[in-house]
Amino acid sequence: MSTVKSPRAAHPTSATPKSPRTPGRLTSLGPVGLVLAGGVSVQFGGAMAVTLMPRAGAPGVVTLRLLAAAVVLLLACRPRLRGHSRADWGTVVAFGIAMGAMNGLFYEAVARIPLGPAVTLEVLGPLALSVLASRRAINALWAGLALAGVFLLGGGGGFSSLDPTGVAFALGAGAMWAAYIVFSARTGRRFPQADGLALAMAVAALLFLPIGIASAGTRLLNPTTVALGSAVALLSSVLPYTLELLALRRLPASTFAILMSLEPAIAATAGFLILGQALSLIEAAAIALVIAASIGAVRTQIGRTKTPALPVEGQ
Repeated sequence: MSTVKSPRAAHPTSATPKSPRTPGRLTSLGPVGLVLAGGVSVQFGGAMAVTLMPRAGAPGVVTLRLLAAAVVLLLACRPRLRGHSRADWGTVVAFGIAMGAMNGLFYEAVARIPLGPAVTLEVLGPLALSVLASRRAINALWAGLALAGVFLLGGGGGFSSLDPTGVAFALGAGAMWAAYIVFSARTGRRFPQADGLALAMAVAALLFLPIGIASAGTRLLNPTTVALGSAVALLSSVLPYTLELLALRRLPASTFAILMSLEPAIAATAGFLILGQALSLIEAAAIALVIAASIGAVRTQIGRTKTPALPVEGQ
């Protein structure tokens, strides 16, 4: 369900990606600690991206993040370009488009509304996907909890302080996150290890590059901006991908998915600590309801399939 949200490298459950060697100190955190550290990295990376937006704008930040992450993943994975069918390339291109759109929409959202509510609204996309995939009556309860959270953010008064355009961008990012999960799984079945992920990241970066150049122009070449954009890519994509990959070797997928459902709360914490974005009681209650719905939907999906698709970060 949650973040990757929103806008981070996917972990197709059908693939076993290569990962760089990681110091023993990281693995000593334990699998739960690794997942939580990955979530903290993603959301604090998102908060850092907000501070970078005055320098390069949302499209410029997305461009820098995607380019830096693509370079790192291509160098680490060294994907094979030959021997793939047209359908394989069509799948990886669709995955890249979903990835780029998810990131672009999410960063446009956090440029307008606080990080915590933005991630909460974005989570509704994969949550809806999980509810629809399960097709069990109990999912009416999880959908109802999620709608109650949205009501609190909206009719309960939370939306009164939120830019409606930012809300629309966050919901759009959620829809793209759901598409991202679908094409992540398909790409994982067609490409070995993390090759498909690296290629999709490159596709997303190339597709977004003209938008970033048109928006930010020569500001993208500023050394400080490039350094900060690379730091955002490291925190939001490369580091959490590595930490979560290590965790998945020792942690059941079900536990991983539930821990990932906590990311709206982590995002709200990052927004408060770095950006000074305090939540009202109504917004905090809304986030809690959406987290509860996300965890419930994950557990329902686990009970039905025993091998649930992992809810990966859209940011």
